[in-house]
Amino acid sequence: MAKLYFHYSTMNAGKSTMLLQAAYNYQERGMRTAAFIAALDDRAGRGKIASRIGLTMDAIPFEATDDLYAMVEGMHADEPLACVFLDEAQFLSREQVWQLAHIVDRLGLPVMAYGLRTDFHGRLFPGSQELLTIADELREVRTICHCGRKATMVVRLDSAGEVVREGAQIEIGGGNKYVSLCRHHWEEAISGE
Repeated sequence: MAKLYFHYSTMNAGKSTMLLQAAYNYQERGMRTAAFIAALDDRAGRGKIASRIGLTMDAIPFEATDDLYAMVEGMHADEPLACVFLDEAQFLSREQVWQLAHIVDRLGLPVMAYGLRTDFHGRLFPGSQELLTIADELREVRTICHCGRKATMVVRLDSAGEVVREGAQIEIGGGNKYVSLCRHHWEEAISGE
């Protein structure tokens, strides 16, 4: 039975690597997949899913206004799909999360979404909030803080390496801009201790 999966974590936990490995497993067995990535994340180039360890894959860039259900329905009608993958799921709108659920429920296709749970303020992204609410399976991808505890939060750094405490929720960047921390060290960093 098809399910909507949400694999979530902080930055630099290996979510994209996991997605690329899972997609490869399908493709190696001759199964057709569809992969999507938020259009605003073009760090590896537009329409590219990339991991820190150097793996990449072409993907369909999606905008906040795109109807993912209609896109997948059309692709599936042309040639059957076995699975749908989506990276940077935190950037989905609530409506798009429901479109993913409709892909599962109406087309019978598993959907594997990967993304961040919270932003640098410690607040849920709207897409992540909706996925946490309606996904069939939640899978935490764990990474660690510099102290060895599980990292659950992330801080944003400015160009000088100082912790940013205010700003827009979305600012694309990688390990040079974000650091994953446990709750204790996140709170210390945000409070300036």
